[in-house]
Amino acid sequence: MSDARFEDGEDAPLALLAQNVEDLQILAALTQDAVFPVTDMRFDAKRREFSLLLNRFRWEDRDAAERAARAYERVRSVLMFRDVLTVRTQGIPQGDKDVILSLLSIAFVPGEDGTGQVLLTLAGDGAVELQVEALNAVARDVTRPYRAASKQVPMHKD
Repeated sequence: MSDARFEDGEDAPLALLAQNVEDLQILAALTQDAVFPVTDMRFDAKRREFSLLLNRFRWEDRDAAERAARAYERVRSVLMFRDVLTVRTQGIPQGDKDVILSLLSIAFVPGEDGTGQVLLTLAGDGAVELQVEALNAVARDVTRPYRAASKQVPMHKD
């Protein structure tokens, strides 16, 4: 029996848990440039869970040479934060149900005794701030990958 290789998981659905800053950096890199309608953002105060249903770009999908031969892909993923005490938003239109948001980055600012703030930065000056009792995030793919409508890698202008 041999050790597992990174390549063995190429087409497997993503399922990640982040409970520290290093884990969150990996989760953030894999969800960067995900897009979602504002209606797919939820806070369940009773369960203390904040979730997003994302259309995630598959950054982990094969190497560049192989990828050039076929279409770029996205996949529907749930990004959930647990142990959430409060949620604040900025720059997100609340009345327009047709708004599509794009996730640029996720950061954690630690507080005392494991508490802290998770900051989700969105394109167009939008942001979501989560006050958390502890860093506890999960990302899980929930559909099969599909061809990205743009047929391109997301680009960032400096």
